[in-house]
Amino acid sequence: MPLGGGNTCGCCQKTVYFAEEVQCEGKYFHKCCFLCMACKKNLDSTTVACHVDEIYCKSCYGKKYGPKGYGFGGGAGTLSMDTGAHLGIRPEEPAAHCPTNNPNTSKLATKFGSSDVCPRCAKAVYSAEKVLGGGNSWHKSCFRCAKCGKGLESTTVADKDGEIYCKACYAKSFGPKGFGFGQGAGALAHAQ
Repeated sequence: MPLGGGNTCGCCQKTVYFAEEVQCEGKYFHKCCFLCMACKKNLDSTTVACHVDEIYCKSCYGKKYGPKGYGFGGGAGTLSMDTGAHLGIRPEEPAAHCPTNNPNTSKLATKFGSSDVCPRCAKAVYSAEKVLGGGNSWHKSCFRCAKCGKGLESTTVADKDGEIYCKACYAKSFGPKGFGFGQGAGALAHAQ
């Protein structure tokens, strides 16, 4: 305890006297310094969440240190559009999708002792990772729509000219065009 009888504030490092102190995780704060480190909202014993030497409101703590992904929003059934950039969170960017129409070059297949080559990446496809579709063998990770990159299954694949598509992209690209040919029942679409 410094001279004068008070503890040191965990935020501003100045003396905290008994009449104005707030205790949290063995540290002392001025009432006016007991704020969320991200959004600067006032905290109390029911709204504080601690992480090492940092204090947050429960909302900011959840955004910074809670689970990430679809379905983890601000409450039950809520999706938040907040990326958490103000908290120092960088969203992961998906890798670019690069479709190909690469024919089977059997040099790789004979080199690795397999007769199957993935048409998307031109690498050998072994039975543990093989998915059949569109008359070819594919890696599970390469078995994606050539247009939108969506993962495919045997029930959702459509093929054309050696490439595979999801049913929605196939219908948009190769399906009938014109008045009355939409995606759903009763839908109208403009053909371009």
